[in-house]
Amino acid sequence: MRADYLTYKQATGVSLLGMVIQGALAAVMLVYGILGRDHTAMTLAGLTLWSAFIWMSLAIVYDQHRRERIEAMEADALAASPTGGTSVFDNTAAEFRPAQRRLAGLYKYFFAAVSLVTTIAIVTFGYMRFTSGAALVDPLKGFIPPTLPGWGIGLTAVVSLVSFLLARYAAGMAKHTSWASLRAGASWTVGVSLLSLALAIAHFAASLKADGLVRYLQPAAGIMLMLLGAETLLSFILGIYRPRRADELPRPAFDSRLLGFAAAPDRIAQSISEAINYQLGFDVSSGWFFRLLSRALTPLLGMGVLVVWLLSSMAVVQPHQRAMVLRFGSPIRNDVGPGLHFKAPWPIDSIYIPEYMEPNAKGDLVVTDLTATGVRSVQLGTTPPATTEAILWTNEHSGTEDYQYVRPGGGLSRGSVDALGTTDLAMVSIEIPMHYVVEDVRVFDELAPPELRESLLKTIAMREVNRYFQHLTLGQIFGGDRRAMGEELKHRVEAAFAAINPGSDGKPRGAGVKVLSIGLLGVHPPKQAATAFETLVQADQRREANIDAARADAIKSLTQVVGDASLAADLIAAIEAG
Repeated sequence: MRADYLTYKQATGVSLLGMVIQGALAAVMLVYGILGRDHTAMTLAGLTLWSAFIWMSLAIVYDQHRRERIEAMEADALAASPTGGTSVFDNTAAEFRPAQRRLAGLYKYFFAAVSLVTTIAIVTFGYMRFTSGAALVDPLKGFIPPTLPGWGIGLTAVVSLVSFLLARYAAGMAKHTSWASLRAGASWTVGVSLLSLALAIAHFAASLKADGLVRYLQPAAGIMLMLLGAETLLSFILGIYRPRRADELPRPAFDSRLLGFAAAPDRIAQSISEAINYQLGFDVSSGWFFRLLSRALTPLLGMGVLVVWLLSSMAVVQPHQRAMVLRFGSPIRNDVGPGLHFKAPWPIDSIYIPEYMEPNAKGDLVVTDLTATGVRSVQLGTTPPATTEAILWTNEHSGTEDYQYVRPGGGLSRGSVDALGTTDLAMVSIEIPMHYVVEDVRVFDELAPPELRESLLKTIAMREVNRYFQHLTLGQIFGGDRRAMGEELKHRVEAAFAAINPGSDGKPRGAGVKVLSIGLLGVHPPKQAATAFETLVQADQRREANIDAARADAIKSLTQVVGDASLAADLIAAIEAG
């Protein structure tokens, strides 16, 4: 291809187009990052803005190339004119080529300055984004989920696609020697595309309740920028000592070799082929094995894809799991136990395992496993104290206390009604752990959304607990048969579970769970009332002590009068009889 001014004019136009596109995308991502509170989107906006700066630098150089070519044409025309050989124009090449000198200065100084500025700016910006992003990784401390995830998925997908198309177009042009510097713009643009694609995937995963990618992409984006800056600095240093021909144009140091492979993936295979040929000492691509492999490559790849697809007809359910087999989303096998199972290949059949959710330190429910087996526990009353010390009624309880309201007992239990018609009640704190297992996976899965199943079961069970304790007295709670009470509660809760979750016919199917046990532990009054309970016990003890003291005084007095307490008793009996 002839390197005339039209060639460089086209390269200038492509560079300006890249600058405008990347600048517009940077503005879009900046607005979204601010409104959506998306840390990675702000980092992406900075990278996209710097990509626009790279395209602007290339536009400046290629425009000077265009001017130099026009100047060369004018110089050639002047030299070919009848006056070109006079003494006045003998030094035309040295004195009348300022555009050529400016072009050489741009390659020597301008590209070097852009490379150094890129290194400083990108490394500094990347470090700032890394430190701020690392502080937001922990979901329990500083992480704030983006507020516009839907917009995030759409915008980052568009940015990734537009940037990739621009990078591929520029990389295709860069195969020509005159446009080789366009590789720099293509490499930075494909970097924008890759980061946008990663952010789109992270947002999509977050919509499926897996926010790990969104959290860890925040510092990872900063690391990516620092690596690009370090590569630019290394290329700049190595470029100083790299030998070049006199007519060879230097490659910009900010032309990323790492991202260049992504911008032109066809160069990867070419580089690998050249490396293998160099190591083996002959052209491997011309051998019979390579040609045979080339002809059979498509059938082999097709066979591999077919085998992988057929492998999806096998599924392994782990020992701690129970699953359902779905055919186009509808259950065909409701309860599949652990082991190897065969089904129709994906997407015809799929294995579904209910989520197991537990509260984290914030109290939010998070998926901790995929399982429907094992004994699950729900606390229907007071939270058990997390301590190994002695637990007394008068101690400050560490857990959350939920009080049950019962009748006071004794005479009041038969109905102590005041003038307003209200009845006295007593408060008592009880630990009521309920243990259950999943019996029917399908019924349990259709009971409620994963994050609401346990709370629904807990609410229903607590309703039955409250109803049951309204008929008990304080004395029955403290001194009754708690095992029998637990069994009664178990039957009541099972009956309540059996009356929920109606099917398509309107009949209740139950919760799909089996209640193993309900316990009554750690029964105690409120801390404020504990002293009153202890006062009653102390009064009984003082009464017994006073009786014993009176008996001792009687024995002492009788002994002093008669000399023997038993003889005194006989005398008293004789006097009373006479």
